[in-house]
Amino acid sequence: MATAATSATATTAIIAAQQTSSYRVKYRRREFLELVAIAKPQIIYHQKRIHFFAYDGFVMYTFECEDHDFSQQVIRAIEFSNMA
Repeated sequence: MATAATSATATTAIIAAQQTSSYRVKYRRREFLELVAIAKPQIIYHQKRIHFFAYDGFVMYTFECEDHDFSQQVIRAIEFSNMA
């Protein structure tokens, strides 16, 4: 029974993550850098003009930063999409 409960909990967490991961919040450069300082992500993703990371169930992003703005590792992404 513990396995079934664990499996149900994992399934619920996956469904919740799928529902919240499509929410995106856009920031100006200064506010994005402030949020990076608060959230302390280990990785910032970069695709074309957009830099982004996940925090608190949302994707935070900006079009106004450059790779050198971050002390974190910047990883190139192939695509940025809210499609599953």
